[in-house]
Amino acid sequence: MFTLAEVASLNDIQPTYRILKPWWDVFMDYLAVVMLMVAIFAGTMQLTKDQVVCLPVLQSAVNSKAQSGMSGNADVKHIVPEFETATVQDPERWATKTVSFESVSPETPDIPLSRSTYSQLRSAVANQEPKKEQKDSSGRKTNLDYQQYVFINQMCYHLALPWYSKYFPYLALIHTIILMVSSNFWFKYPKTCSKIEHFVSILGKCFESPWTTKALSETACEDSEENKQRLTGAQSLPKHVSTSSDKGSPSASTPMITKSGFKFSAEKPVIEVPSMTILDKKDGEQAKALFEKVRKFRAHVEDSDLIYKLYVVQTVIKTVKFIFILCYTANFVNEISFEHNCKPKVEHLTGYQEFECTHNMAYMLKKLLISYISLICVYGFVCLYTLFWLFRIPLKEYSFEKVREESSFSDIPDVKNDFAFLLHMVDQYDQLYSKRFGVFLSEVSENKLREISLNHEWTFEKLRQHVSRNAQDKQELHLFMLSGVPDAVFDLTDLDVLKLELIPEAKIPAKISQMINLQELHLCHCPAKVEQTAFSFLRDHLRCLHVKFTDVAEIPAWVYLLKNLRELYLIGNLNSENNKMIGLESLRELRHLKILYVKSNLTKVPSNITDVAPHLTKLVIHNDGTKLVVLNSLKKMMNVAELELQNCELERIPHAIFSLTNLQELDLKSNSIRTIEEVISFQHLKRLTCLKLWHNKIVNIPSSITHVKNLESLYFSNNKLESLPAAVFSLQKLRCLDVSYNSIAVIPVEIGLLQNLQHLHITGNKVDILPKQLFKCVKLRTLSLGQNCITSIPEKIGQLLQLTHLELKGNCLDRLPAALGQCRLLRKSGLIVEDHLFDTLPSEVKEALNQDTNIPFANGI
Repeated sequence: MFTLAEVASLNDIQPTYRILKPWWDVFMDYLAVVMLMVAIFAGTMQLTKDQVVCLPVLQSAVNSKAQSGMSGNADVKHIVPEFETATVQDPERWATKTVSFESVSPETPDIPLSRSTYSQLRSAVANQEPKKEQKDSSGRKTNLDYQQYVFINQMCYHLALPWYSKYFPYLALIHTIILMVSSNFWFKYPKTCSKIEHFVSILGKCFESPWTTKALSETACEDSEENKQRLTGAQSLPKHVSTSSDKGSPSASTPMITKSGFKFSAEKPVIEVPSMTILDKKDGEQAKALFEKVRKFRAHVEDSDLIYKLYVVQTVIKTVKFIFILCYTANFVNEISFEHNCKPKVEHLTGYQEFECTHNMAYMLKKLLISYISLICVYGFVCLYTLFWLFRIPLKEYSFEKVREESSFSDIPDVKNDFAFLLHMVDQYDQLYSKRFGVFLSEVSENKLREISLNHEWTFEKLRQHVSRNAQDKQELHLFMLSGVPDAVFDLTDLDVLKLELIPEAKIPAKISQMINLQELHLCHCPAKVEQTAFSFLRDHLRCLHVKFTDVAEIPAWVYLLKNLRELYLIGNLNSENNKMIGLESLRELRHLKILYVKSNLTKVPSNITDVAPHLTKLVIHNDGTKLVVLNSLKKMMNVAELELQNCELERIPHAIFSLTNLQELDLKSNSIRTIEEVISFQHLKRLTCLKLWHNKIVNIPSSITHVKNLESLYFSNNKLESLPAAVFSLQKLRCLDVSYNSIAVIPVEIGLLQNLQHLHITGNKVDILPKQLFKCVKLRTLSLGQNCITSIPEKIGQLLQLTHLELKGNCLDRLPAALGQCRLLRKSGLIVEDHLFDTLPSEVKEALNQDTNIPFANGI
């Protein structure tokens, strides 16, 4: 036998789940407990006291003597009274106290006996019973023994008693258990239980988080500050910042900070919001973790509506169950009766065909059934109300509109599906939970938390330790993967270069105007937003800007409004389909731009780049291997002095380049150029002094190169050259020649004609002999001869008095010439050679090479 506590445990849930139990679920739980008690009480009574007592219905046999004296009298049936029948539990009394009314005189008129007369006769017989012990009993005998009565009682219990009278308690118990299970099944089902448990856990932490309290109190401070501002009147305060119709001011679409609490208008003053109390580091980390948990939980739960559907299904099941119970139970209420007629067909065992039976639990069961039906009706009405609530409003959508109106977090998003349904359920418990939970759905709230934690961690002293000197001897600060830009950064007033990398929520406030030395800014995957005052400062003072991005949307629109910008570096994905999205048409505002560097995957040079043509002096396009096809826009860039088209899969020198009359340096590195017959057209470019065709597939240099008489630097390294034509050595102004990593076997003797040559690079070729004419180039400062097949170095190398760098490593040398001691500017650090070869030099030469020198030498290119 089970106890009430064991069955009631089906209705138990975790205490933390109670916030998801609206009043109707709680009420139905209590109703289910009461119905469970009724069912168990009825079952207990039935098991312990339920029984049926039966007596036979007798046919009166007319005495033969009486029939002779009473002809014409009808036969009378004498039924043994129920109250004279002995119970099964007391067989001895039944054996000795059987009473009949045969003592009534036969001469008595045969008339019907009323109940009162019947009672009087029974009393009279009872009073006379002691005097008539010698006579037969006054009642009619049944001639049945104890075992026959037990048999009849059991037979009639199963045959005469309605089934509902026997099984009502068990049916009520089963129905109640089903209703209990249906009410809490969504808390037990694995696919919903895990989500509910996670939700309740996060909700409790959000409710108790110190950040929630501080965020809501901050909102209250802002509201009170705004109300105070309205009451005191804004007219008396000075107009801090105005958005005048300045020519360089950003348009409405420019991404300026609009939700930071600062408003730049002439009508409204700047309202300074009191800063929030600094959170403990532990509280701040916990709040950050909560933001991340809420974000992941939302993404997980909003994908499905399983919890909502399961709750609707279990409510429908309870409603259908209520209707079913009510329909069939109402029909059986009247069938529960105290008296029953039984015809068991056991005449051959007892001698009687019909029995009159009584059910001792009939009255109690009927009362309990009526009570159970009443409880079921109440339960059913609550189920109907629940269904009405479920379909009255869309529970798969939840709006934080009220929270947004009451707080400063106007960006709290609306949620849907199971997330929305859970919040609706929580609202039935206490709406404060949803309000506090909404704080952790707001990006503004998260940004405030990050800002507080960031400023607490990155103090002025810590930032000062991260300032370094770059190659240009400028003070540089590099911030990487922070949640924002610390306020203390803008107190470093002597900073020259600021690098912000992977800071998605970077904001540049008005305090940047304190950094009077700042001229270079790097934004690497950092779509920074600026305030109006900060933009005005950057527009007037910033000279160099580097923007590295993945998508063009990361390029801040204010970049194209920096009118005093000199250098702009754009590094990111700018394919042909998105060229118009770059915003290059806005480059016309960059009136002082001199250098434009684009590292991307362009297939054509954007036509709008000509907007900066009048003042642009250097254009660099580095492709990622994408073939640059359309180059017609280059013709309009007449003032470009330096042009680099690297890794653009060019197969020939573009003809558009020959129109750039002011071109001084051309770099076509890492293309697929095989022939350069067009080089003769460079003779029209009178200012061209540097030609870089390195890292291509050039097989030979045409003799027409001699017409490009103003060349001073010529780079052919990493090609497929096998020889050098004599035409190259007719370029009298040539100061730098780089033919490294080719297949050149012989250095022509004409090399002696290059009297102005200062830098010669022949590393990685097949040269085995150095011509003596080479050492007539007395201005040589750099001579790279490594990784060749050279077997000896002539003593005439001592004629190169200005030599500062000599590379001989990787050859077939067995000694070094002592004449190296005559190269007064050469030092051991500039001599690239194997150690064992260096040891072959005379000691005085080695000492000379090991000496430091401060002797100045002529500047190279």
